[in-house]
Amino acid sequence: MLKTYGFVGPSGTGKSYRAQLVAGKKNIKYIIDDGLLIKENEVIAGKSAKKAPTKIETVRDALFTKEEQKNEILKAIKKYKPESILILGTSDNMVKRIAQNLNLPELTEIIYITDVATEEEIKTARRIRVTEGKHVIPVPTFEIKKDFSGFLLDPLQIFRTKRNEKPYITEKSIIRPTFSYLGKFTISDTVFRQIAEYLASKTISIHKVTKTRIENYGEGISIYMEIVVIYGYNVVDSLSNFKLKCKKEIEKLTSMNVEKVEIVAKGIYMPEKSDNGGMK
Repeated sequence: MLKTYGFVGPSGTGKSYRAQLVAGKKNIKYIIDDGLLIKENEVIAGKSAKKAPTKIETVRDALFTKEEQKNEILKAIKKYKPESILILGTSDNMVKRIAQNLNLPELTEIIYITDVATEEEIKTARRIRVTEGKHVIPVPTFEIKKDFSGFLLDPLQIFRTKRNEKPYITEKSIIRPTFSYLGKFTISDTVFRQIAEYLASKTISIHKVTKTRIENYGEGISIYMEIVVIYGYNVVDSLSNFKLKCKKEIEKLTSMNVEKVEIVAKGIYMPEKSDNGGMK
């Protein structure tokens, strides 16, 4: 029979940071945290409440008040048949409401943040939330990168050990939702185009860019470029390297997810020979 556990602590006290630790001690492989159903290090269903545009919407999403959201989680639970689930919340009432909204059994046990973190650790976590607006999601960055396109997103690697096992690295993700302290912001397509064209101008195998098109899908952007390459360089290698560089730099500079980069060589530039036989 499915058992449900609660993990409770005020907002910003480090619950998500310690969720996997608590789950591991109880041999729980599934976690419900802010609208997501997580199996070990993988998001298997749901939409993160941390992506909501307002704090009120964040609470609603975390409680699974929307039928579509609720049904997605229930479908995943039916598919994976977990033996136990750890539900994160800011109060006893919240974790109980989440269990009720998802038609889960009554809570077997509630663990509190004060059971697993010192007063000083909790104060530090709270200070970081208040002053820096940082939130933790207990999954690797690549799991949520697409969903949090446009949010400030950083990986957090933690060195861990398990009893009778070799040490290993686990990864969580730090996000800073725009509503928390930045307000809303928008990045114009012109910015993406200018970055891509600047990178092309600094690439020795590219003579010039003849066309650039940016498509923004909300969850990420697509870049299409037509270029003229310089004769003498391997076209396939040059285009492949530029695509990787373009994706990496734009994601680093804008925090937007780059879903696709398409580079088309439309011509070859033949440098003129100088008097000494070299190329100008």
